[in-house]
Amino acid sequence: MRIAPRKVRLVADLLKGKKVSEARAILRYTVKGAAEPMGKVLRSAIASATHNLQLQEANLYVSKITVNEGPKLKRYRPRARGRAYPIQKKTSHITLILDEIAPSAAVVSPKPAESQPEANNQAGPPQSGKASLGGKPKFRPTQDMTKPKTEGSLKKIFRRKAI
Repeated sequence: MRIAPRKVRLVADLLKGKKVSEARAILRYTVKGAAEPMGKVLRSAIASATHNLQLQEANLYVSKITVNEGPKLKRYRPRARGRAYPIQKKTSHITLILDEIAPSAAVVSPKPAESQPEANNQAGPPQSGKASLGGKPKFRPTQDMTKPKTEGSLKKIFRRKAI
């Protein structure tokens, strides 16, 4: 796309994580030059997903969108005293990835097998951290071991000049 990537990223950040219908509405009312070409990219991605992968448009959302720098067109502008001022006409490469929202009825959490809790109870309580790997348990000082803070030590730390 013949728009600078910095300008396109402003529009692209609006679409991240949005449903397709919401992304279309955002692009329709965004007053930026990159909104119209970004809408074309979104429509193309939706058409590819519905036609090639047989996905339903209502279940699609923008999972990832990246805007990378494309090749720069190098031009020159005439300036005073015969000088040439270089101009870079920047381009963008847009990658838009759509993903399908899994229907809520299809998401089922697997139930743990009945034999697993019994095996855990026989072996004893599960241990965490390095203790389960055979290492030393973490050292935690008790209240008696910590040094009491005195008011005089705090004054000494925050004093600006040495006495």
